[in-house]
Amino acid sequence: MTQDIQQAAAIEAVAVTKYRGPLAVLKDVSFQVPHGQVVAVLGPSGAGKSTLLRCINHLETIDGGKLFVDGELIGYEDRGGVLYELPDEAISLQRQRIGMVFQSFNLFRHITVIENVMAGPISVLGQSRTQATALALELLKRVGLVEKADAYPNQLSGGQQQRVAIARALAMKPAVMLLDEPTSALDPELSHEVIAAIRRLAEDGITLMIATHEMALARDFADRVLFMVDGELVEDRPARDFFNDPRHERARQFLSRHGG
Repeated sequence: MTQDIQQAAAIEAVAVTKYRGPLAVLKDVSFQVPHGQVVAVLGPSGAGKSTLLRCINHLETIDGGKLFVDGELIGYEDRGGVLYELPDEAISLQRQRIGMVFQSFNLFRHITVIENVMAGPISVLGQSRTQATALALELLKRVGLVEKADAYPNQLSGGQQQRVAIARALAMKPAVMLLDEPTSALDPELSHEVIAAIRRLAEDGITLMIATHEMALARDFADRVLFMVDGELVEDRPARDFFNDPRHERARQFLSRHGG
């Protein structure tokens, strides 16, 4: 049963399990993310971080458990305790409320920066060009790129492209934002630009869930850390506690390796 949206967490996972063939890539993962919280999902490569985010957005199906955003069951309909996958149209409607930023930017190369940000509000939300233009300019200002509005993606640095991708996701007015390794394709200087843009989102109170190897993202302004190993959630703690005193041996190894 769908939870009361007034009471619901921004994101909730209940015993989520996913297999690839015989391999369990997510194993009975459960957590809740309150509204406005910034959660860093950490762990070694292959831990299941990106898979978890993709499942929240139903870009990948799950084999057990449930995922909710704002109390709404994502990707499935519960009929008498049996889950049936929703039709594509219903899933697309759900995704409008879940912003997703990928490590590879995924911008439309043939249109300008401002047109990239306007595309969703016009084609999906039905905004007028006037409304969408005003929103796009506001969001580009928010990520520090309003002067690049008329540029094309191939004229931008990687860090600038990622900031456009963030603005494009925000243009859909999502309930939550999922960021999958948003700095992994960037050199350190460009990573700094993107981290600054994400910091502004956190300061604005947007619910963020960030899968990352970038300790500056997690340590400096995440409220909480989910630490995963081999598809299992092995630590779920306030960020300060996690970085000061990791409990799991793999967490201690991870922090020593990544400068945590």
